[in-house]
Order: sequence, then C-alpha cells, then structure tokens
Amino acid sequence: MGEGAATRTIEANGLSFEVDEYPAAGGGTERLALCLHGFPESKYSWRFQGPLLARLGWRVWAPNQRGYGASSRPKGVSAYDIDHLVADVEALIAASGARETMLVAHDWGAIVAWHCAMRKIRTLTRLVIMNVPHPVRFMEEIAVNKTQRRKSWYVAFFQLPWIPEWALGRRRAQGIADAFYNMAVDKSRFPAEVLEHYRANALIPGALTAMINWYRAARKAGRAKMAPAQNRVGVPTLVVWGEEDTALEKSLVAGTERFVDDLTVRYLPGVSHWVQQEAPETVNAMLEAWLAGGPVPEAAALKSP
Repeated sequence: MGEGAATRTIEANGLSFEVDEYPAAGGGTERLALCLHGFPESKYSWRFQGPLLARLGWRVWAPNQRGYGASSRPKGVSAYDIDHLVADVEALIAASGARETMLVAHDWGAIVAWHCAMRKIRTLTRLVIMNVPHPVRFMEEIAVNKTQRRKSWYVAFFQLPWIPEWALGRRRAQGIADAFYNMAVDKSRFPAEVLEHYRANALIPGALTAMINWYRAARKAGRAKMAPAQNRVGVPTLVVWGEEDTALEKSLVAGTERFVDDLTVRYLPGVSHWVQQEAPETVNAMLEAWLAGGPVPEAAALKSP
C-alpha cells in the first residue's frame, strides 16, 4: 500500500476487489484514476503514482485485479477472458460513481485498458499506457519480427498445465522475484522488501494459476478477439515506454498513431519493463505535464533520480 492510501473492498461484477484508494485533494469523487497493474504485479505497483494523481485532484483506485491478492479468484481459464476483464473495469467505474475516468495501466493491465478504450466504455476520457503496445501492433509485429517472437516464448510456456505454476512457485516464488530483479536495470528499486511483497502474493493458494490463466484465456480467445477490427482509440492517450524492456521490443510502439487519434509517446532510455516502479520520478513528471495540458518533457530533460 502506498503512502496516503486506505485499503477497502469494492463489490463489482459479482466479485470482490481489494482496492487501495487515494482520496483526491479537495475530496472530490467525480474524477477517477483507475490504475490497472500487470503480471506478476499487484496494486502495490502504483505506490508512487497514487499520491501524485490524488494531489492533482483525482480520486485514485488501484485494485488487485481478479485472481490477485485478496480479490476474488474465480476458477477456470474462461473466467479470465478479456470480456470479463473489461467488465470488471466497467463495474468498478460504476461502483465509484465517477463521471470522468482515466485508466493508468501497465503490462496486462494495459492490454485491458486498450480494450476498454477500443470499446469506448463509460466515462473514459483519458488513457495512460505503460510498456504494452496497441493489440493490433503486437499482432502485426510478432508476425514479422523474429526477435519479438523469441522474447514472447513465455506465452507459449504458460499454456502448459501446472508446470509454469511449479516453476514460478518453487523456492518461495523465487521465479517471481527473479522476474522483477533480473529484468530491472536499476535493481536498487527492487530491494528485498519489495520482492517479498510480490512473492507473498504469488504464494497465496491458487494465485499463480489465476495469474497465468490470463495468458491461457488470451490464447484461447484468439487473434480476432484480442486484436479486434474495432480498434480505434478516440481519447487522449499517453504511452510511456522503458526502452530496456526484455519482453517487448521498442519497435512495437511505431505505428500506434494509426489507431489513436490523440497520441503522445515518451521513451525512457535505460529503464526496463517495470517503468513506473523503476523510474517513478521521470514517469510522474511526464504524467503531471500531460495532465496539465503542457508539453510533456523528454526523459533527457528530466533530472535522473
């Protein structure tokens, strides 16, 4: 839980969601920043952005998405289909009573956020994406880019029964800790206490299967559903991309403007896939400038942490 947050349970879409809430400065509730984490993260991954967004006047909800933490963990691969994941977001927004919503999303959370924007869900007015490409760009690139296909090997591995859970869960979820620490460029951002949080989340009974089922459900859904023909995004969108992502090629970002009407892209050299946790000062400065409607600084113009 980040500084200034209170953890509460929100009932939505027939499930219970464990949510860190950061109250908006001034106490407003009409503007919601809904922060969607990825794999194998949690609501804790937004501990640096929650206080900033609250200070800027947004009520911030950072939920553990279905299958994670103390949120509901429905059984079966089909429970993690993209339609259910989008419906969770819609139901959380409805539960908040917000009239304006910004999705701030990373990794798998960003896949869900792209789909929410493409489907033009209720009250969505802004979109922030971190280190995940537009779904159509991913499908285009993986068809021609051998390097990206090699980097995506784990997606095929995750289709196996029980073996991925065993591999990631053994030695107190050492595989989960390694995913953060080994991929990070600035490893000081992932000290033992941070890694312990993610290890503990993965060791909750049934959690690893639920987390991996997101990948299994996506493969089952197929290309037509995961990269739909209705793929335009009409809301202003900020894409923030750590260039040293060992899972996703920087080339995936090129061409995103074909699908997004109002697009701003900023790259962070020397930063890994875990961009909002590894370079929070830079990410937050970009986010604040974008929300203020001014020029968004390049990473080189911002002081290093």
